[in-house]
Amino acid sequence: MKYTHLPASDIKVSKICLGTMTWGKQNTQEEAFEQMDYSLENGVNFWDTAELYAVPPKKETYGHTEEIIGNWFEKTKKRDQV
Repeated sequence: MKYTHLPASDIKVSKICLGTMTWGKQNTQEEAFEQMDYSLENGVNFWDTAELYAVPPKKETYGHTEEIIGNWFEKTKKRDQV
């Protein structure tokens, strides 16, 4: 995996980013957990999320992606690796 440093920091991030915009709508939490596990195992430590995910944005799914990521952090205790 290739990495780059965030400007003015010692933070090293992968040049490949894991997109999360479908989690909570098109993908289940179980599928998202598998994708996060696989990504981290292969050196991807940069994940894209936004408050409007899951896409397409709907009132019923607002924030689901961030909840899934939070649940994964709680389960794996790997927050410091992402």
